Amino acid sequence: MMAFASGPWRWYVAGPAIGLFVPALLIVGNRVFGVSSSLRHMCSAALPGKLDYFRYDWKRSGLWNLLFVAGILLGGFLASHLGRSENVAISEQTRLALTRLGIHDFSGLAPREVFAWSALLTLKGFASIILGGFLVGFGTAYAGGCTSGHAISGLADLQLPSLIAVVGFFAGGLLATYFILPLIL
Repeated sequence: MMAFASGPWRWYVAGPAIGLFVPALLIVGNRVFGVSSSLRHMCSAALPGKLDYFRYDWKRSGLWNLLFVAGILLGGFLASHLGRSENVAISEQTRLALTRLGIHDFSGLAPREVFAWSALLTLKGFASIILGGFLVGFGTAYAGGCTSGHAISGLADLQLPSLIAVVGFFAGGLLATYFILPLIL
């Protein structure tokens, strides 16, 4: 069992497992799946009654979401400390393109030239981590949810705003990959 849990799951296992979240949420009476709303639940728990936006029963509507986020953090910690250390399979074309952008270390899950504490004080590290994190947070708030919420539960619920958001996510990702990243890196 540990070998199964500590390595990457095959697409035919992970895909249906993710897909089963939507009917499971509908069965328990919740139609929203995602991580971005957990910040509102945390603020409501920490600052009850301070702002109207945070005055609601967060235990009834958001406790499961906070447990989900805690599970993501715990799973990430366990995977990084107990899981097998594997390099991400990257095509040769992608390796060449990243090498042209100044990325040379392909060991681990993310390039250390950009995603390391020492890289945070560089311009490309700051732009990638701090500025990128701010833009993701702003986009999540502006779109009314994150990629997982819109793409998994929103599309499964046939919501037009989720379709528009997912198209925007992909378009933004393509623009960033081909036009913004070459400028930063």
